[in-house]
Amino acid sequence: MRFVPPPRNAVDPQVFDRPPLSLWSEFDSLLKGRHWPDIDLLNAVARRPGDNEALVPRFVAQTPSLLSEGIHYEQRIADRGEIATREGNWHDLLNALIWQRYPLLKAAMNARQVAEIAIAGPKLRTRAQCALTLFDEAGVVAWCHDPALLALWDAHDWHGLFWREREAWRDGRIGVVVFGHAVLEHALKAGQLLVGKALVVVPQSGEMEKLENGLRSATIEALAAAIRHGALLNDPQELRPLPLSGIPGWHAHNSSEEFYFRAPCFCPVRAGRRYPPPHSVTGLPTG
Repeated sequence: MRFVPPPRNAVDPQVFDRPPLSLWSEFDSLLKGRHWPDIDLLNAVARRPGDNEALVPRFVAQTPSLLSEGIHYEQRIADRGEIATREGNWHDLLNALIWQRYPLLKAAMNARQVAEIAIAGPKLRTRAQCALTLFDEAGVVAWCHDPALLALWDAHDWHGLFWREREAWRDGRIGVVVFGHAVLEHALKAGQLLVGKALVVVPQSGEMEKLENGLRSATIEALAAAIRHGALLNDPQELRPLPLSGIPGWHAHNSSEEFYFRAPCFCPVRAGRRYPPPHSVTGLPTG
C-alpha cells in the first residue's frame, strides 16, 4: 500500500523533535513553515554561499509541459542539470533536502542510473538500478566498528542490538545517518515504525570523531566514488534492513523492553540470508 503523508497543516509538530527529522533542523524553515516553499526558494537555499553552491542541479517544476518532453527523470538531471520537482509535495521536498546536504552522493547515484539506462534502455531496470533506487528512497549509512554488534545485526537479534547494547548507540560504537528521502517522509506520521536499508561502513583506524547529523566529507567522497565506479549498489541484496525505530530515542515507545518483542518491524532473519561485509572508508562519524 502506498504511503500517504499527512497534509502540511496536519503534521504533528513533535515529529520534528525526534530523529530522524530532528537531525535536519537546518531546514526547519522549509519543513515547518505554514506555506510550501516554492521552486525559487529551493534554488535559493541550495545556492547559499558554501561548499554545495555549485554542486546541486537546479530544481524545476514538474508540470504537464515538462513531462510532455518525454525525458527520463535521471537523464534530465545528467543532461540538463534539472531536477523535476512536484510543488507542494513532501516526497519531492525531502528529496531536495537530500540533494542539498549530500550532492556528491546524489550525483554519483545519478551517474550510475544514467549508465545503467544506457545499457538496458529506459523501460527496463537492472539489479543495480533497483539497488540505487532502494538506497535513494530508504537508504541509511551505518557505521559499526564492533564485530559483536555486527554479529547481532547479522542474526537479527534486535533485542540484543538495541536493548542489551543500548549504550553502543550513545557512545558511538554504532550509528546511522539517514539518506533516503522516503524514510524522512514516513517519519512525518507520528508513531510510524521506520525501517531503513543500510550500507555499513567501518573506519580504517579506530579513532572516529563524533558528528551529530552528518557524514564527514572524506566519507562522502569515498562512498560517492565507490558508487560511481560500481563498487557499491550493484544489487539490492547488498543492503541490510535496519529497524530505525529501535534506536534509542527514535520512537516514543522504545524505552520499554517489551517494544522489541511486539513491534512488527523487528523481523527474524530469513533462512539462508547472508549480508556482505562492511565497506571500509576513512573519516567516519560516530553518531
